[in-house]
Amino acid sequence: MPDSPVVAVALSGGIDSLVAGFLIKQRFKKVFGIHFTTGYEKSMPDVSALASVFGFAVHTIDLSREFEASVVDYFVSTYMAGKTPNPCLVCNIQIKFKTLFDHAQKLGADLLATGHYATVINRHTSDRQNIGPAWLERGVDLHKDQSYFLSMLSHKILDRLVFPLAGLTKSQVRKVAGQHNLVPIVPGESQDICFLPDKNHGAFIIAKTKVPPKPGPVLDSQGKIVGYHQGLHKFTVGQRKGINIPGPAPYYVKKIDMNTNTLHLCFKSDLAQKRMTVEEITWNYPEKKNIRNLTVQIRYGHKAAPARLDWDDTDAIVTFDTPQNAVTPGQAAVFYKGNRVLGAGLISVIQ
Repeated sequence: MPDSPVVAVALSGGIDSLVAGFLIKQRFKKVFGIHFTTGYEKSMPDVSALASVFGFAVHTIDLSREFEASVVDYFVSTYMAGKTPNPCLVCNIQIKFKTLFDHAQKLGADLLATGHYATVINRHTSDRQNIGPAWLERGVDLHKDQSYFLSMLSHKILDRLVFPLAGLTKSQVRKVAGQHNLVPIVPGESQDICFLPDKNHGAFIIAKTKVPPKPGPVLDSQGKIVGYHQGLHKFTVGQRKGINIPGPAPYYVKKIDMNTNTLHLCFKSDLAQKRMTVEEITWNYPEKKNIRNLTVQIRYGHKAAPARLDWDDTDAIVTFDTPQNAVTPGQAAVFYKGNRVLGAGLISVIQ
């Protein structure tokens, strides 16, 4: 790595990426911007205008083919398998910090900077000596923290990243933008699922697969048929909205059984689970051992809960101190020690 590294800063055109670009320009001598398209944009922001704002080149890369193959196809196939996908996490792994970074390196970049609210500890972001393998921590703004979505990035990738918003809150980011006339060229906050603006994943999946929905039985917690569904792809564990079956209390999705095409429901009091199996784990902590005092976050916005972790070969068995609602197969489980990310994997079995 050169003493004066070349930094590519990912620019979406939103306020976070603009402030990230501004801060990176203040710190590093050699900087250029990079923007990627997915093919799902409602309109194309004029990112070339940012070149004059920052005084560095901004390159636009068409990643629509890669985005479709890595993110959209994964989203559809995961729902069709009866699990709940996490497209933002997969986009980070496969698109932003792999394919986009590959393009940035071909353009001469040594490092990639983004406007994520998270903290990466590596030789470029810390004054500590002999820091060793890089690791990830929560950002200062815990309400905006995005370490959950970055939790499956490897040591190798983390060592080449810079998150300039790590020590800022959202209000501070807005203040910096106002002070330096950084005006977003895309409206509002980014959506949870950028390719699904109407949030109707059921219709989206049918349109993509051309497979008609297959109706099947809906069972309550006693095994009694209480209705019929119009396709399991419409549901996720913990879901309440859209069930439309009357009962003595609101029903929630407890389990999705693709083998029998059956939707299992329960009341909220029966939704909590204490144990789960996590697979496909990325582990970024020096020791790989059973841990008795960590916290585990099972979805974005979930408050990480105290638990213990026991290894079963390459999988992990997680036992929560208290049962957690809506433990959902397909979602990421992220292991924290304080604010440090130890590792993460995908929830496969709930018990």
